[in-house]
Amino acid sequence: MQVDRFGFLLHLYYGKKTDGSCMDYLLTYYDRGFSGNPYDAGSDRTYSMDALPQEYPCYGTGDYRSVALIIENADGSTACDLRYRSHQISNGKYKIPGLPAVYAEETESQTLEITMEDVVTGVEVTLLYGVLPDYDVITRSAKIAYHGDGKIFIQKAQSACLDFLYGKYDLLTFYGRHAMERRMQREPVTHGSHVIGSVRGTSSHQYNPMMILADEHTTDSCGNCYAMSFVYSGNFKGEALKDQFGQTRALLGLQDEMFSYPLETGSVFYTPEVLLSFSGSGMNQLSQNLHRCIRQHICRGKYKESIRPILVNSWEAAYFDFDGDTLYELAKEAKNVGIDMLVLDDGWFGKRDDDNSGLGDWFVNEKKLGGTLGSLIQKINDLGVKFGIWIEPEMISEDSDLYREHPDWALTIPGRNPVHARNNWCWISPERKL
Repeated sequence: MQVDRFGFLLHLYYGKKTDGSCMDYLLTYYDRGFSGNPYDAGSDRTYSMDALPQEYPCYGTGDYRSVALIIENADGSTACDLRYRSHQISNGKYKIPGLPAVYAEETESQTLEITMEDVVTGVEVTLLYGVLPDYDVITRSAKIAYHGDGKIFIQKAQSACLDFLYGKYDLLTFYGRHAMERRMQREPVTHGSHVIGSVRGTSSHQYNPMMILADEHTTDSCGNCYAMSFVYSGNFKGEALKDQFGQTRALLGLQDEMFSYPLETGSVFYTPEVLLSFSGSGMNQLSQNLHRCIRQHICRGKYKESIRPILVNSWEAAYFDFDGDTLYELAKEAKNVGIDMLVLDDGWFGKRDDDNSGLGDWFVNEKKLGGTLGSLIQKINDLGVKFGIWIEPEMISEDSDLYREHPDWALTIPGRNPVHARNNWCWISPERKL
């Protein structure tokens, strides 16, 4: 990257390791008709943010491509003009308060922080880069702070942007549905935008929150490819676009549809983390880069390096049609084939013999189990099999004692009927505040 003469932070290159020499020779300057020019450039019509590659493009600078950041200012305007202020390099990996992220020792990583500011509005953005050279991984996040007067709203905040001046690329994404997740789709990046994402409150099984840009002839074992993987399980948006000049831009971060985050003076917002990785040896190496990094530097706890226990779930074995004897026989068979745990799934509580009623009435159906839950657990544990239990606290059936007693706990818009899913409602208890 490079800070240019006007203070804009330009993106020069991402890919195979180089000797560290300056690569600003990659930049091209032409008079491109109908592409705006910053006032700072004076009469120089060859300088346009609509064509230059950028580390963190913002709305309001003359870049009419999809951008990483859109701010609604206190006066209602939406311009944000970030210019370089400072940077620092430190040993170790930055942390993101309250969000999952890569962790690493000081000897394993370094952090680059680049502070940008809009001097007119008081918006300050610190770009965070975590470098893990042993894994060929760079992590990205952005810290957005506000030091102006009044209140602003973040309307869009992506975590990472990659600009490619040249090349023909394919975009690999992973779509799916229930019981058929992570189906790969590969298609050329053509003029216009290709967008994936989720507005479901979760990343969901519709689209995996990651994408790969690959040279058009890249295979599993050869060719260049670039991964962007989002370390976040909520709403997200990924986008790849080719502009009118044949340049390619890839963005990944929070979903901007229905997103509007307020910031008052002195407040801060962090975007979730994106993992970037490059492979010049095909997508198998790219997969290994991400797998090693996630296993060693995101996973925690006792199972980080140990073999995970194997479980059998009662749902696939019996759905709602079971009793205590059924579960005990299933546990015996599990023991015989070396399975570690039986998980009791849906149907153990209330009047729950199908998925149309009873959800939310979390009281053990002892008649169905033929005794107490505790006695069943003990019998199964005596076989040398662990016991787990399923619960879905965020959903209730309309046909349930809980809903009949507390319909006010269901999430609804006043005056409107709800949208059901499998005859269930989303709900919130009085102890949980929106």
